[in-house]
Amino acid sequence: MKILGIDPGLQVCGYACLQAERGAEKLIEAGVIRTERDDALEQRLNRIAEDAESLLRSFSPEVVAVEELYSHYAHPRTAILMGHARGVILQKCAEAAIEVRSFSATRIKKSITGNGRASKEQIQRTIQTILCLSELPEPNDVADAIAAAMCCANSTKSIAF
Repeated sequence: MKILGIDPGLQVCGYACLQAERGAEKLIEAGVIRTERDDALEQRLNRIAEDAESLLRSFSPEVVAVEELYSHYAHPRTAILMGHARGVILQKCAEAAIEVRSFSATRIKKSITGNGRASKEQIQRTIQTILCLSELPEPNDVADAIAAAMCCANSTKSIAF
């Protein structure tokens, strides 16, 4: 099964494509989609939509894994902006008839490290170990996208058995 993990963000969206088979995952590609801070919101969202559509076409995933929207009372604007980016990504998945699975940040962390409150560094090191990567996955947006895809693969394994 091919899984595309996406960590939505307005400035930087991380993405990672995993091939999951027989209880093991292999990283196909990971990277970021960046938008220009000075561009208008609608231009930035259009860039994310175009790049998401390109990723879906390139990788043809069976499923896309994204982190659920989280809002902290001290930073509601951040959640709203992330919601815009997440919305255009979900729309492109719907347009391509690709299943989307959403996971909370704590579920993703627990699936990867066994600890729902794991630090970014713990997530990166665990991903590096599991996928036998020579370097830590960076930036954090890429690590978060890989973690979302791995969580999806782990949840698919538990459903299958």
